[in-house]
Amino acid sequence: MRRPPLPLIRRELFDLMRVAFPLILAQIAQMSMSFVDTLMAGRLGQDALAGIALGSVVFGLVSIVSMGVLFSVAPLVSQAHGANDPDRAGRAARQGIWLAALLSVPGVALFLNIESILLATGQEPGSAALAGGYLGAAAFGFLPSLLLVALRGFLEGLSDTRPIMVILFVGIALNVLANNAFMFGRWGFPELGLVGTGVATSIVYTVMALAAAGYVALRYRRYRVLRGLRRPDPTVLRELFRVGWPIGLTLGFEGGLFAFTALLMGLFGQAALAGHQIAVQAASVTFMIPVGLSIATGVRVGQAVGRRDPVGMRRAGLTGIVLSACVMLLTAALFRFAPMPVIALFLNVHDPANLAAVRFAASFLGIAALFQVVDGIQVAAAGALRGLRDTRAPMIISLISYWAVGMTVATVLAFPVGLEGEGLWSGLVAGLALAALLLTRRFLRSAARMARSLG
Repeated sequence: MRRPPLPLIRRELFDLMRVAFPLILAQIAQMSMSFVDTLMAGRLGQDALAGIALGSVVFGLVSIVSMGVLFSVAPLVSQAHGANDPDRAGRAARQGIWLAALLSVPGVALFLNIESILLATGQEPGSAALAGGYLGAAAFGFLPSLLLVALRGFLEGLSDTRPIMVILFVGIALNVLANNAFMFGRWGFPELGLVGTGVATSIVYTVMALAAAGYVALRYRRYRVLRGLRRPDPTVLRELFRVGWPIGLTLGFEGGLFAFTALLMGLFGQAALAGHQIAVQAASVTFMIPVGLSIATGVRVGQAVGRRDPVGMRRAGLTGIVLSACVMLLTAALFRFAPMPVIALFLNVHDPANLAAVRFAASFLGIAALFQVVDGIQVAAAGALRGLRDTRAPMIISLISYWAVGMTVATVLAFPVGLEGEGLWSGLVAGLALAALLLTRRFLRSAARMARSLG
């Protein structure tokens, strides 16, 4: 296939960024909500901080797997939108709402019984009780959080991403107010401590879901998203689940990889774990850029599939992958050549007591420079494949790359070879590099096959 003319590439780049820029800001806003909760819980003392650390890990892992399943809404809507079929797009969104309701049931059941589960795993009783109180209150916001994801997928599929950004930024402000009201008992509200954080979480997600539903109902009446919800459509529901469950497991594999790496890092001491946490948090913030680009890339690819445009489909995918790599090269340069300003955001680099943690963080950020680039490529390639509704093979690629290769290399380099924390980070780079290579190759081959099928 010949390289597309430069004006077409520039046009694709413009269209991609028009969709992606609000999504990047929305991802940063969504990440900021848990950061705000942790920051404000720290004012309640270290016991509360330990409780929310346990609770947020559970809430985050269950949420990311469930949200991953619902990520199937966007590619189905984008393909229907590309084919100029509003009925099919609205039907996909409606069944996404049903899927969100079904997925919320096991999550809520887990949250309401989490204290006994945490105690059975050997957690400290005080921390388990605090985590249980937090999750018991936050459980009522779990369904609204999933409904928000389904409605967000509908808007993403239509390339209408600015309202998502606005809703999430309003959510941050509301989260600060609600935390102050219910954690600390301000403005006449009861002082509930960490339970108040869960109450605030439920209120914020409910308000954001209602705002998204109101916008969709008013702006996209002809799609009839909120009408006809009386019974599910088994055919569309199965298709959403078929496309979505591998995405959920893929995100679970990745989240589990980083959680297990943190556990192994703890074996090398508190300073190594603190340095690791700084590097991971810094990388997580910059990672929101390729995540936004990945979602936008999937939307652009899906729309090209819907309008039966194989050249546009390949161009959209490659533009997203290359742009993501270029952006992450810039953040990689920051981590490699100027790590101290990054570390100073989290820790006093001039305090002698922090010297060991600062050294570990600087070392890990140097390795994270490579990590940034390959991570950006693999997430963009995975997004492009979601636009093709190709999710099962990427799940297998991720499992092999992250765990069979990445974790194996990490443990060998960390323990038998003796590189310790640097070995663990090098293993992460190896796993993500393999995923980047295989997922990009998969996209090129899948795009070529689909182009032949489209004639």
